[in-house]
This record gives sequence, structure tokens and C-alpha cells, in this order.
Amino acid sequence: MSELDVIEVPIRRNAAGRQLMARIYRPRGQGPFPALLDLHGGAWTRKDRTANEPMDRAIAAAGVLVVAIDLTLAGEAPYPASVQDASYGVRWLKASAAQWSGDAARVGLLGSSSGGHIAQLIALRPESGCTVRCVATRSPISDPYARWQQAEKTQREHLISASKAYFRPWETIFEGNPQQILDRREAAALPPMLILQGTADDNVLPSLQEKFAASYRAAGGDCELVLFEGCEHEWVAQPGPQTERAHETVKAFLARCL
Repeated sequence: MSELDVIEVPIRRNAAGRQLMARIYRPRGQGPFPALLDLHGGAWTRKDRTANEPMDRAIAAAGVLVVAIDLTLAGEAPYPASVQDASYGVRWLKASAAQWSGDAARVGLLGSSSGGHIAQLIALRPESGCTVRCVATRSPISDPYARWQQAEKTQREHLISASKAYFRPWETIFEGNPQQILDRREAAALPPMLILQGTADDNVLPSLQEKFAASYRAAGGDCELVLFEGCEHEWVAQPGPQTERAHETVKAFLARCL
């Protein structure tokens, strides 16, 4: 386990004028270290770069340069603003990695919930300069329309309103939909992908992740789906054996891919 230096640096201002920041977890040592860009969750409407700190620290302590960034929230600008932030973040990390002993040639993505949705879009539709070696996700919103239908069924008003705030106009929920990108057989990049999913998640149903993983494999990609028995949507927010297992699973995946 490596000791860490934690550094905060500005990235850029978004369209709403907010300064987006990056929190960098740098292992102490010579490097160069593989690098990981972390995209936070929060139903596209809340949270920031600190949301996944326990996971980020665990990965960095294993010898990975982890950079967690703020994303534009739906109240500031709708889809695809946060996807553009993530795309810029990949290019920015590659350009800046060396100053924190990172290796720009070995860059992966980590995304949780709505951040997993964004990470999947970056993986499938990389712009010039933002290709990544691999993508690790936790409870990703692989099909935002199906997730919205589930929110309607369970009458979760905050999730319903979050979807409507982010996908404006509403038709973009189909355009920016990882599952439907695969269903439409769009030309897509397919880096190795990891999905961590709780079996008791009634926010993003396990069946949706199984469908996405099968579609990803059918398209020619490598997608590993790991189920966590009895775990809900944000189980990694609490310490315990299943959270430790999630950390170890991500670290092993990154060790293979980066």
C-alpha cells in the first residue's frame, strides 16, 4: 500500500461560470503510475469530485494515479455538457499526467451511477484524444430510459425529475443511451469494461446490467459483470466486506488492463 499526496487543482469553468476542480490522489514514489479518471454519480444533478473518495483512495494506494473531477450538473446545463466535461477531462489528464508521475499512455475511466453512464458513453463514443484503456463502473445507468421507467414505477420523484432535468430535450434520453447505442449497432469503441452491481438494487435493476453486458459482448467487447449479493445502489458508501470486495475487484481489473 502506497502513501498518498492529495492535491486540488482547477480544470476549467463551465458554462454556468462554476470552477470545476480535480482532486488528485498521487501515490508517493517514482512512477510512472497508470492513471484513472473518476466520474462522480448523483443522478446528474448533485455531488462532486469527493463523492467516491474511499474507492479513489483504495485504488491510489495500490499504485494508481487517481484523478476525480467535478462535472457540470443538470441545473447548470443539460446533456451532453457533463459528457463534454468528461471528454475534456480525459484529454486534460493525458496532457497533465506526467507532472504527477502518471503515464499518459495508460489511462482508464471509473464511473459510479450517472458517472458510470457518462463513462460508458465516453467508452463507446470516444472523441479524438479521449480514448481509454478500460472502463470500471459501479451501478452504471446503462439504460437511462429503462431507469426512468423504473423510477416512475416506484414513484421516486427525485429520480424522475433528475432525468427530466438532464435530458432536455427529452429525446436525448434515447440518443445518449449506452444500451440503445449497442442496440442500434452504432460504430463503437469497446474497451474492456467492468460492471459492479448490487443484486438488491431497485434503482438500476440487475437485469438491465445483464442485458447491457450481453450486448457489449455480442458487439465484440469484453464486459465483466460482478454481482454483489444483497447490496443496494450505493453500497460502497458504507464500509464493510462487500465494499472491500468492490475495491479489490476494481484494483484487480485495473491491474490487468492498465
